Amino acid sequence: MQHNMVPSDRVEHVGVYGRNDVKLGTIERLMLDKVSGTVAYAVIKTGGLIGARHHYPVQWSALKYDPARQAFRVDVTLEELASGPCEFDGDEFDWGDRSRPYAHANYWSV
Repeated sequence: MQHNMVPSDRVEHVGVYGRNDVKLGTIERLMLDKVSGTVAYAVIKTGGLIGARHHYPVQWSALKYDPARQAFRVDVTLEELASGPCEFDGDEFDWGDRSRPYAHANYWSV
């Protein structure tokens, strides 16, 4: 049976591909708005075994599921992700504080 619903734990660790068809990383977690109950944005984990991992927020509505690849697509490149808010492994980043706007439209909005 196919439908449009998916549990959050099945979305975590799914691949995310950018505009240039290059894998950006995977979904680390979803950030939910406590009042509306909707997914506000996903935190994308980039990097891997050799380099440090970076975590970037991407607006949930910007991610489009690609059933053929069983992954998500977003209209950004890694360079565009790197120009916005980021958490390095071990850093403390307040993922709930959306008070600072960022230039790229696919980041959270205030």
